[in-house]
This record gives sequence, C-alpha cells and structure tokens, in this order.
Amino acid sequence: MIKQISFFKRKEGISVEDFQNHWRTVHAELVVKLPNLRGYVQNHTLSSGYAKHEPDFDGVAEVWFESTDAMRSNVGSDVLQAIRDDEHNFIDQSSMGMLLTEEVVIVDGPRPPGAVKSIAFLNKRDDVTPEFFQQHWRTQHANIASQIAEQLRYVQCHCRLGIYASGRKPPFDGVPMSWFASFDDLKASGNSEAFRLTRADEPNFMVTGRLPFSVAEEVEIVAL
Repeated sequence: MIKQISFFKRKEGISVEDFQNHWRTVHAELVVKLPNLRGYVQNHTLSSGYAKHEPDFDGVAEVWFESTDAMRSNVGSDVLQAIRDDEHNFIDQSSMGMLLTEEVVIVDGPRPPGAVKSIAFLNKRDDVTPEFFQQHWRTQHANIASQIAEQLRYVQCHCRLGIYASGRKPPFDGVPMSWFASFDDLKASGNSEAFRLTRADEPNFMVTGRLPFSVAEEVEIVAL
C-alpha cells in the first residue's frame, strides 16, 4: 500500500470556510471517482490555527493506492483531469506539493471522532543518507516519541526510496502524524519529558528548528 500526501494553501480571495466547504463537497466528489482508490482523508486546519497568523497549509490530503502501478493507471484519465481542473478553483497552485510515501504505524491506537491531528513535515540532514534517516526515525526516534502519553496514535510516512534512486529530491523526507483526544491534550504533550527527549533526538538525523506543520481536523471521505 502506498500513500500520496498533498499539501496546499487556499486560492487568494477565498475564505477559509469556502475553501473547506468546496474541498469537502465538490472536490471530494471528483476524487472518489478515481479507479483503484483505496482510501481518502482530508485534513482541515483548525480555526485556532488562524488566530495569530496564516498557517503553513490550509489543507493536507492523503490518498491510498495498492501500488504505484495502480496509482499511475489514472494518468491521462478524464477523472484525473477533472480533479486537476477543479484544483484551480480553490487551491493556490504555487503552494501545492506532493509526496509519495509508505506508512509505518508506531502507536496503533484509535482515531476517535473529534480528535485533533498533528502533522509535521521533516527534512533529513544533508550529511545522512535517506536509508539512515528512515532507519533512525523508525527505530531510535520512534521508541522515544511513542512514550508521549497524550498521543493516541502515531504514524510515520516515509518517502519512497525510489525517488532518491532516480536522482530527485522530495520537498520533505518524512511526515509524522499524531492523534490527540483534544487540543488541550496536544498542548499538554508539549510540556512532557517524553516530548523534550523527542526534540532532543532530532539533531541526530534531521534538520532542526521550526518545522512546517498543521494541526487539523481529519475528515475521512473513503475509509481504508
């Protein structure tokens, strides 16, 4: 199973409400027509993310396919073209990026209704290989991060190694996703010793500092 992650900002002049409504209805109705689609989730940035400044992204989309061949079979189709055409109606095309990933479930917990989902975007250190980055993240770092008590579920999305083998460089090397019962639980986790240790390990394998991120409401369109 592979997962394509897309991230983007809304088109200039469109309100957050109109952006989210169009994405959840008109656009979702186009995406669900994709042949071989196995799952589809939209992540809508919470209203609190707009309180002080514009968030990094207004939306993060996740779509699952059984294989790259199943995904690529849609290239050139009328369905995919209709999706691309509609993106111009509500998405700032210059802000849009995409990653092709494989999921690694670290904490296999629940995704309850109303949960808050934290999504971050990581880059590996320039002096480490993609293999080292993924191995350290999946093992040593995961062992630390999985101890954050407030975290209900924790999934790592690793960029497929084939993109590096082809000589290309993805915009990000990995995307961690964590679910919390409430925004208060998410904030409380940031004060924990486990969170401090998690951040302290980051220089061992990734670029540190402020990470692009989204705190979102998950909207499941097509269940896996």
